[in-house]
Amino acid sequence: MTRSTVSTAEWMDADQAAALLGVTKPTLYAYVSRGKLVAAPGITQQTRLYRRSEVERIANQRGRGRRPREVARAALAWGLPVLESRLTLIEAQRLYYRGQSAVALAHAASVEDVACLLWQCAQADAFDPAAPRAPAATQRLVNAFAALPLPDRMPAAFTVLQAHLAAVDEQADARLLARHAGALLRLSCGAALGVAPANAPIHLQFAAAWRLNQRGADAVRAALVLSADHELNASGFVARCVASTGAGLGQAVIGGLVALSGGRHGGMTARVEALWDEVVRAPSLRAGLQARLARGDRLASFGHPLYPDGDPRAADILARLPAGGVRNTARRLAAEAEALTGRHPSLDFALVALRRAVGAPDGGAYAMFAVGRTVGWIAHALEQREGGVLIRPRAAYIGNRPTAAPAPAIVKPRGPASVFDR
Repeated sequence: MTRSTVSTAEWMDADQAAALLGVTKPTLYAYVSRGKLVAAPGITQQTRLYRRSEVERIANQRGRGRRPREVARAALAWGLPVLESRLTLIEAQRLYYRGQSAVALAHAASVEDVACLLWQCAQADAFDPAAPRAPAATQRLVNAFAALPLPDRMPAAFTVLQAHLAAVDEQADARLLARHAGALLRLSCGAALGVAPANAPIHLQFAAAWRLNQRGADAVRAALVLSADHELNASGFVARCVASTGAGLGQAVIGGLVALSGGRHGGMTARVEALWDEVVRAPSLRAGLQARLARGDRLASFGHPLYPDGDPRAADILARLPAGGVRNTARRLAAEAEALTGRHPSLDFALVALRRAVGAPDGGAYAMFAVGRTVGWIAHALEQREGGVLIRPRAAYIGNRPTAAPAPAIVKPRGPASVFDR
């Protein structure tokens, strides 16, 4: 069996199978050695494929009678839902914001429209007030961060900027919270683009900073909408945890920004940039991709456990790329990667392709991701505040057990009889 003949609806790779089972890959391989699961050869000698129906059958069997710690571990790895939310639904490989298709919203909605949908507020309350203005000394401090990479610069700049907003307590009325949330989104945009917060629609601020034409601005608008939220991803969960402590909305956004910077999350865009640069220098795109696979490297941002048949966010953004060399390269890269691995591009790849296609500066893909996702972090923080519950899971300790200590001796006080003698 060759990988090119495998349907992703029928087969999955080791990472996907282990995630579905809630086990490590060594445990997965043990299932194969014991005959509980059959592994088929993949495109390289190092890769194996697993029939989806068999993995799901074992997962269902493991789900019955499993110990709580096993269930919890699986739940935190693409597994069972662990929190209730009315914000975002991922179902049948489609994404919905409060029941509305994210892809349909991307056709015409602005990121402000989606923000008000997720925050459940009026646009006039959130965005009619003027953008917050930072003192000159604060802006000079923000400018001093300019040499830092964007994943480091953005949380630093945002932290300084939001510190000057008036505090909003947990009992604030809905209109005041909406105004505060709108200010935070504008600060996020300013921190990402390295400009002062402005009143213009967010995607037009990107267009002005990057000197985009109308088509480029519209593509950025759609990308921001499609980046707005993605259920309980790592950064969204962090934002909820921060909000659950009673911290403010700004602190929740800071937590989200820090989590986003990791190479397995928003930092994936930098890995996609490196992949792109490497394979386009190869004799052919396929040769470049094969070289990476042969040395055991994964193709960054190809394949998503929640969208085995393709990430609808990426498909929509890639369809909006302006005609030209970048669009052609993106399509060829996606086609070659799918032929070799059966995996489709996900959001990070599409954001990088858009960044290159419109001629935005390095880090532009991360900027779109971070500003768009700020909407979701605020939405999760608002929803968590409503519940008023502290998120405090327990750890299953697997380290060394403490040694048994002798029982302390009871020492009676010297002198006359006392209550201790009774």
